[in-house]
Amino acid sequence: MSWYRAFQLTLRPWVHAIAKLEVVGKSNIPASGPFVLVANHQSYLDPIIVQAICPRPLHTLAKSTQFTGRFMSWVMPRVCAIPTRRYRIEPQAVRVMLRRLSEGKAVGVYPEGERSWDAELQPFRRGTLRVLMKAGVPIIPCGLAGPYDVWPRWSKIIRRLRIRVEFGEAIRWPAMDDREERNAFLPEANRQLRERLAELSAWKHLNDASGRPVKRPSEDQLPSWLNDHA
Repeated sequence: MSWYRAFQLTLRPWVHAIAKLEVVGKSNIPASGPFVLVANHQSYLDPIIVQAICPRPLHTLAKSTQFTGRFMSWVMPRVCAIPTRRYRIEPQAVRVMLRRLSEGKAVGVYPEGERSWDAELQPFRRGTLRVLMKAGVPIIPCGLAGPYDVWPRWSKIIRRLRIRVEFGEAIRWPAMDDREERNAFLPEANRQLRERLAELSAWKHLNDASGRPVKRPSEDQLPSWLNDHA
């Protein structure tokens, strides 16, 4: 058994213990061949949940600061993490990502680049979109609804609430090797991916069994400084 599978088996019971988890669309994950899983980012829990439940091992881009310290520097490579720096294009990370795809592996990315402060989708990193266009492999959109309310980035408290994860149908773009072609398609690529992730991660999916909307934690639970930030 690989270290990745061992960590998966360890994390799955923990994920179900901290949240009322619902998973939809696992059949949309390709059984073989390369693909990029693209997810929204509401909480520190997102990559843990996605990697715990995804049927295929994901080689996920992660900020390089997560590789510091003796324990994390040992763990991160064993869960197939690819180090990258935030807020800039990291040529080495791009090369590793494209190489893993050429080997038929699956890569995970979070195009917002950081966790949301208010559960809404943030602007996507243009560099990430350009890499997706260059790769030319199926893109599996993954929408997470609820992780923000379980563990928002501004809180140290985890609340056991409902989380819904949906793997959507593949988005297919042709491989675009020409930079001008990628730049011309960039607005359309951004629109398509943003619409899909917004739909898959919509709060409406967290309705209860009777179809009634689940009451969302009110904004007065936010710290005063975060209301100003939002």
